[in-house]
Amino acid sequence: MNKKEERIEFEVREGNISLVLDSYDDIFSDFDPRDYSEKALSEDFLSECKRAARDKENHIELRLLIPIKKRSSTHETKIRKRLKDHFRRHFKIEEKEMKKTKKQGIAWFFLGAVIITIGTFLSKYEGFLFSLLVTIAEPAGWFSFWEGLAKVFLIPKEEKLDLEFYKKMSTAKISFFSYN
Repeated sequence: MNKKEERIEFEVREGNISLVLDSYDDIFSDFDPRDYSEKALSEDFLSECKRAARDKENHIELRLLIPIKKRSSTHETKIRKRLKDHFRRHFKIEEKEMKKTKKQGIAWFFLGAVIITIGTFLSKYEGFLFSLLVTIAEPAGWFSFWEGLAKVFLIPKEEKLDLEFYKKMSTAKISFFSYN
């Protein structure tokens, strides 16, 4: 292994996330003809970043290795800004969704508690109508109650993975490096 190859290997190992690209186009969707500053990011690129970032702590660095002959500081400035904007925007979206889900969960929880309480009060009355209402209220109340708890405690754990990814990436340092 020569000095250049050793340096590249060191940079790949040293960086938190290092991705070797054939060109800048590997970052973006093939179907989007817009400029790098507006182009949609490639699903392959994002999934590779997610996979690589999964076990990393906060304050990571995304190192993008580009062939030396294809590097352009103008493109890199646009791409760096586009990536930062994408990660920040999606972090805010995920954060908003998480809060919305928790609020819905709390509302479902209280709705279930109210329905259960109403069913309990109706159970002391006799007659077909009251029996029917109690029969409907009990499962409806418990369903709402447990669904609310699931939205508060279980679903956010699943959504948290995307939120954590975008949080890490929104604060990540993005650097470009050359290789031959």
